[in-house]
Amino acid sequence: MNVLLLENIDKSVVKCFGNNYNVECISDALNGDALIEKIQNVHIIGIRSKTNLTRKILEQAPNLLLVGCFCIGTNQVDIDYCTERNIALFNSPFMSTRSVSELIIGLIISLARKLGDKNQMMHGGLWNKSSKNNHEIRGKTLGIIGYGHVGSQVSILAENMGMNVIFYDIAPVMSLGNSTKMVSMEALLCSADYVSLHVPLLPETNNLIGDTELQQMKSGSYLLNLSRGNVVNITALKKYLDNGHLMGAALDVFPDEPENKKSQWQFCLQYADNVILTPHIGGSTEEAQYEIGQDVANKILSYFETGSTANCLTLPNIQIGKCQTATRIINIHKNIPGALAQIMAVMDAYNIIRQYLATKDAIGYCIIDVEVTDSKSILETLNKLSVNIWSRTQ
Repeated sequence: MNVLLLENIDKSVVKCFGNNYNVECISDALNGDALIEKIQNVHIIGIRSKTNLTRKILEQAPNLLLVGCFCIGTNQVDIDYCTERNIALFNSPFMSTRSVSELIIGLIISLARKLGDKNQMMHGGLWNKSSKNNHEIRGKTLGIIGYGHVGSQVSILAENMGMNVIFYDIAPVMSLGNSTKMVSMEALLCSADYVSLHVPLLPETNNLIGDTELQQMKSGSYLLNLSRGNVVNITALKKYLDNGHLMGAALDVFPDEPENKKSQWQFCLQYADNVILTPHIGGSTEEAQYEIGQDVANKILSYFETGSTANCLTLPNIQIGKCQTATRIINIHKNIPGALAQIMAVMDAYNIIRQYLATKDAIGYCIIDVEVTDSKSILETLNKLSVNIWSRTQ
């Protein structure tokens, strides 16, 4: 199988694939015609956040079986089209949680002590030891919008630093430690000294923080965004930084991000006071990238070696180990009445050891371990069924 790994995915991933896969690694993101040219004969593609797998791109990849997102987010992939094509999609929603959370705590302290400005002054030869508007974070209130994997981890770390933690989430989540769930986002904004955003980019979160929300924030408070760039209206943010309503901000994500480090980048807040800008490095630690690489690579290998679709975003989920004593038939079929009966009619002549079935919307996913020495005739018969979409052996 041909594997294409983009965006400097951790080198340990290549070792995971071993000699049974033809792996090509490219350090930068690819998009447009360059990506179309590369993806045509690829069976597995691994990306991070910069490569956009749109429908137009994916339509040029007739052999593509699996997309691995070596990151948390999947908004750079057309998930609907992957589902339509039965392309497996895996990501790593947990493995960078600690790295992102530690960065947030570091940024909160940096904003409170104006470390970005002081560092720049020192490099310019200016010694400014003033304590004006510099504060401890102990006893201050951190408001977390989005109390998922990262938000809840930040909550724990912040409490250990002596902060009071409040949070808002549209989902019914349980608070950790002494954190308090707020009844509305407005209630959180007007109560927090620091507001940290941890939401996915969805239609309802686009410009989630705009003029109205920034005005609701406490005078002298701070905003941190390490989620997605379009969650914050940058024009409105600049307005409230310029007029002094906000004391500072830290941004790790931006509405428009360059494809690689060679690209020139300009942003309207580059020279603003007490504004810390980092180049989307929330999960950019060696530890996180190694763990993400291992996590997604293992999911990919498990899918092809066992048929397991645990945590797959596009196929029905079945978690299963290797089959040691039989031949494994893996089948994707239309989820319609009578589909399984047609499949099992093909298997009636054989001794079935175990069988698994899961469905999701229009798709049925079936794994059958059967005692047979030659599975070729079974696959040929299955592939002739009107309900069959795709069948293979382990």
